[in-house]
Amino acid sequence: MINNRLAQQDPEVYTLIEKETERQNFGAELIASENFASRAVIEALGSTLTNKYAEGLPGKRYYGGCKHVDVIEDLARDRAKELFGAEWANVQPHSGAQANAAVYLKFMKPGEKLLGFDLSHGGHLTHGSPVNFSGMTYEAHFYGVEKETGRLDYNKIREKAREVKPKMISIGASAYTRDFDYEAFRDIADEVDALLWMDMAHTAGLIAAKLLNDPLPWTHVVTTTTHKTLRGPRGGLILVGRNTENTLGEVAPKSGRVKNWGEILDSGVFPGIQGGPLMHGVGAKAVAFGEALQPEFKEYQKQVIKNAKAMAAAFVEMGYNLVSGGTDNHLMLIDLRNKGITGKTAEQALGQAEITVNKNMVPFDTESPFVTSGIRIGTPAMTTRGMKEPEFEYMAKLIDKVLMNAESEETHNTVAAEIRALCERFPLYDFAAL
Repeated sequence: MINNRLAQQDPEVYTLIEKETERQNFGAELIASENFASRAVIEALGSTLTNKYAEGLPGKRYYGGCKHVDVIEDLARDRAKELFGAEWANVQPHSGAQANAAVYLKFMKPGEKLLGFDLSHGGHLTHGSPVNFSGMTYEAHFYGVEKETGRLDYNKIREKAREVKPKMISIGASAYTRDFDYEAFRDIADEVDALLWMDMAHTAGLIAAKLLNDPLPWTHVVTTTTHKTLRGPRGGLILVGRNTENTLGEVAPKSGRVKNWGEILDSGVFPGIQGGPLMHGVGAKAVAFGEALQPEFKEYQKQVIKNAKAMAAAFVEMGYNLVSGGTDNHLMLIDLRNKGITGKTAEQALGQAEITVNKNMVPFDTESPFVTSGIRIGTPAMTTRGMKEPEFEYMAKLIDKVLMNAESEETHNTVAAEIRALCERFPLYDFAAL
């Protein structure tokens, strides 16, 4: 059994972990922002590294006893740089939002203008949403997709940038199914003298595998989470490309020299927005980056996209309205209005059938964010289990069966049994061996 000592010391928590483990083992995990970390990553997360305080950077700590964690953090940084072809990396952010906060802190002053991808069109919460610190602190303006195509129009983004004259332009999305043209974005940013930032939290694994366009040659800074398609522990990462010129002009107080981008962003993380790094998380990131450097990782990411395209095609064949008409990446956004069902109802009904998705706003939505007109579906987690196109086409049909009988408990139970049988063919973990 997993965590024997936990079972003895705190059976209440142990039982809840066991229930969550069972849910993951026997349910269809189709939330686009979730994935299953490897046993090695989980072991690093549960290691004695959690005991060590290590404020600062390797070789420049504010605590003693860091000789081993220094090596681990250097290993994580070096692997991240190799994986993405970056000049510099900071692996300390506790989350993607923390990584983004560090970028804001060093790039922008309160009240300065940001031009970002509208959350209601598929953007990120931390890119200027009024309910987030980014929208509360900075003057946020937005670009979005076209109603007819569900895609970005770069000419209109240029017009918006000329109108707003932002200090920074952000790219990145939580529910956009198409790739980005970073060269076009950089041309726009240069025209209005703006910094360009890409938040590749959703697509980092696909970018690392070189299956989507690479933002590093074109953007000033890149942030990401380390889970999602990257399949690591929950956490954040900041990267700077090899060709990024120093335009910030921040001067080091003692030497009088201009700091490089790495120094500037390092100080944004610590002491800027957080204290000591979570060294068990840093160790787990090093493991995950090492896994992502293996040839089989690229094959996995290829399958993620194949599965998404197969599932998207299956939904289109059944008459579902996919925003932008399909997908280039790991996810699809389904507008359910032509099916007469809300995102909230769909999420709840599918949950009863052991299929986990999330309700999601669609562009130009007519429902509130708490109800929504759509659902977001992603393929990374179930691809990790080894499923391929036939299984994803099958799950699409099961989803349709539930949505067309959303109030039927009998349907929920029947589909739940079919999902369990499917998952038993593709075991997730041998938790008894952990």
